[in-house]
Amino acid sequence: QVQLVESGGGLVQAGGSLRLSCAASGSIFRINTMGWYRQAPGKQRELVAVILSPGTITYADSVKGRFTISRDNAKNTVYLQMDSLKPEDTAVYYCNAVIRPWAASSFRSWWGQGTQVTVSS
Repeated sequence: QVQLVESGGGLVQAGGSLRLSCAASGSIFRINTMGWYRQAPGKQRELVAVILSPGTITYADSVKGRFTISRDNAKNTVYLQMDSLKPEDTAVYYCNAVIRPWAASSFRSWWGQGTQVTVSS
């Protein structure tokens, strides 16, 4: 019904940059928030950044000033530009979107499959 497909993960040295993309597809009536979460080994999944509109963005304190989230509503796509990466940013990054499908009367949360980001020191 609805799919989120992520791309852009990989291996990078500390101080480097990566850009993640996540495209939502399927029978979508409306998208509310879009965002990124991450989960490191042995840790709980945590919020990285979420965007409702360009003026309504939330970042985790640990990524403020280094990561930038943006979205293209025409493409149902959210991006995460990650600069000045640190080894502690190593995790599986998951895309999340709150979507109302055409066949539904309410919004629900959808998740991507995850993409690995590894930052070497």
